[in-house]
Amino acid sequence: MKEKNIKEPVCAVDYAFRRIGGKYKGRILWHIYNNEVLRFGELKRRITDITTKMLTQTLRELENDNLLFRKVYPEVPPKVEYRLTDVSNSLIPFINQLREWGITQMKKENIPIREHEASKK
Repeated sequence: MKEKNIKEPVCAVDYAFRRIGGKYKGRILWHIYNNEVLRFGELKRRITDITTKMLTQTLRELENDNLLFRKVYPEVPPKVEYRLTDVSNSLIPFINQLREWGITQMKKENIPIREHEASKK
């Protein structure tokens, strides 16, 4: 992450959101957590509103921030798998709390919840 070399102090919340904030990072981490290992195409199918370019960029940022482990297999076509690191595994309880909050709010507002969302780990 480019902002890691900031010389002036930053708020801890700011630091955390710089690493996992945005539209896709938490979702990517959650999908990988629920599947243990995912390949690029599998992530693309699960996060339908992300472009290929944005997925590539976000995966690189997560890898640079030590939140994803990327394993490349030497074969043709290339096979690349993504796993959570110990650092990102420590974030999962917080992401799950956000998911639970979202489910509660969606129920209050009568917004339909996909079945697989309500029954996650």
